[in-house]
Amino acid sequence: MTVFPPKGRNTGAAIIVFPGGGFRAVVVTKQGTEICNWIAAKGITCVLLKYRVPARENHHWPDECPCYPLQDAQRTIKLVRSRAHDLGLDPTKIGVMGFSAGGFLVAQTSNIVEPAYTEVDSADKLSSRPDFAVAFYPGHLCRDGDVLESSIKVSKNTPPTFLLQAWDDGVDPVCNSTIYARALNAAGVPSEVHLFAKGGHAFGLRRMEHPVGASWPALLEAWLHEIGVLPRKAASAGAD
Repeated sequence: MTVFPPKGRNTGAAIIVFPGGGFRAVVVTKQGTEICNWIAAKGITCVLLKYRVPARENHHWPDECPCYPLQDAQRTIKLVRSRAHDLGLDPTKIGVMGFSAGGFLVAQTSNIVEPAYTEVDSADKLSSRPDFAVAFYPGHLCRDGDVLESSIKVSKNTPPTFLLQAWDDGVDPVCNSTIYARALNAAGVPSEVHLFAKGGHAFGLRRMEHPVGASWPALLEAWLHEIGVLPRKAASAGAD
């Protein structure tokens, strides 16, 4: 866990970032430190998690454990919540943000609240459910027949969720976002979904020829204002 303190005014919110890497590695730069620098600039504490990955592939089959990434993700949420006072956080404004394989961790932590590991200390008495969730080009959610991964049980208790992906993603098909969005909608979970025509996979904040890289920060920031994680902006004078 690496903590990036908020720059300027502290909003009291925190976002825990789960980088991608296919559960074979953890890409802590393009989908980690660069993202946290942007988050911190918005007055939000960013916690970058370098989670453990299994020595073999296919962690994404949830019935195969040890499920190190989920264990580490749950533990991190609980630790951040337990240290809310020391970090200057509102314990009800702790969210998660994940990319690719990290996007799957976003769905897991949003819907799997039973601990995946044995209790360690008093922090583990707290909830690992995030208060809001952001998933970029998530993987492993869309199974054969375009059905949602069976371990992900979306309910009315799933936190508000922001989804973003490109239609031409050649690594994780767009159905990972669309099928999860449909499940969120069916459960009545407030969600916002953005699907861009071009952008491929693993885009971050770096300059690229397609608009998704330059567009998503403003879209996400507006959503964070809309759900009250960031202070709601006053209505423009003369607005209807």
